Amino acid sequence: DTSPFLMSQTRQVPLCCPGHSRPVVFLEYSGITPDGYFFVSACKDGKPMIREGLTGDWIGTFEGHKGAVWGCSIDAKGLKVATASGDFTAKIWDAITGDEKHSYTHPHIVRSVQMSKDGKIMVTGCNDKIIRLFNLENFNNPPLEFVGHTTAVRVILLDEPNQKILSSGEDKSFRIWNCLTQSLEKEVATVASVTSMEFSKIQPILALTCGTFVQLWDANNYTLTTSIDIKTPVESVALHPTNPKFLVAGGEDMWLHLYDLDNGEIGVLKGHFGPVHCIRFAPDGESFSSGSEDGTIRIWQTNPRINEETTKEEAFQQTNQVGEVETS
Repeated sequence: DTSPFLMSQTRQVPLCCPGHSRPVVFLEYSGITPDGYFFVSACKDGKPMIREGLTGDWIGTFEGHKGAVWGCSIDAKGLKVATASGDFTAKIWDAITGDEKHSYTHPHIVRSVQMSKDGKIMVTGCNDKIIRLFNLENFNNPPLEFVGHTTAVRVILLDEPNQKILSSGEDKSFRIWNCLTQSLEKEVATVASVTSMEFSKIQPILALTCGTFVQLWDANNYTLTTSIDIKTPVESVALHPTNPKFLVAGGEDMWLHLYDLDNGEIGVLKGHFGPVHCIRFAPDGESFSSGSEDGTIRIWQTNPRINEETTKEEAFQQTNQVGEVETS
């Protein structure tokens, strides 16, 4: 397989998406729709936003939360958005009009949220240590509750094909729950508390971050297959959607680390001025976005091309201001 990542010293100027006034803590993309694709961002400023996925152009802001927004999710068609907030609510929004469709009150801060791809189900993780599954086709239905965490639930991930929920808190483990029986199937110990989780789009692989490690787990039996030490506390990992060998990770050192599983780290992207909290690939794999403590979202081309009219000197000056690629 050919690496989708740039393998030369070419420097890259990312697209910078301003608008947020506090740290950006979560991102999620829609699927590819007839109108393109979109992404939503969660920010401590309490104003989640939706943007055009290719250009990062602002489309709208969802107004209504009264606290930091910690999590967000968008359905595959880009029609519905869910958000999780410090104001003790999870809200459902119409992604087209920006209208709030429903607000689910929780007993404590809601730290994470994920919708199913069809937008019919939502799962939340709360500081009251409980996971809740909501039927979004009937807002009056009480949620199913999954009890067993000993700390606040910080990360939530739906395993839709197997009707399971993965979750983690601050107790150096992640848990697998059966949605049908509402029971805990397995608790898996990790070397540090899990800060992010993502399933591969093409293989039964779970990627997670914990401590300074990016880890890949076999999603059939949850055995550890690969562990990569990034050598900095790492907060997020994104798997390339079509090439199973490539991933991007980011965290406290403000860099994006590009990895090829055959060859190790093949480069870093510099541009953020604060720790990187979240990374996601666009659904076509052509670009990926990062959100940071610096309040910005940056969109990076997976395999950039410098404009031929731009001289090397001009490119160097531009990237010194905004961002650059370095190969290891």
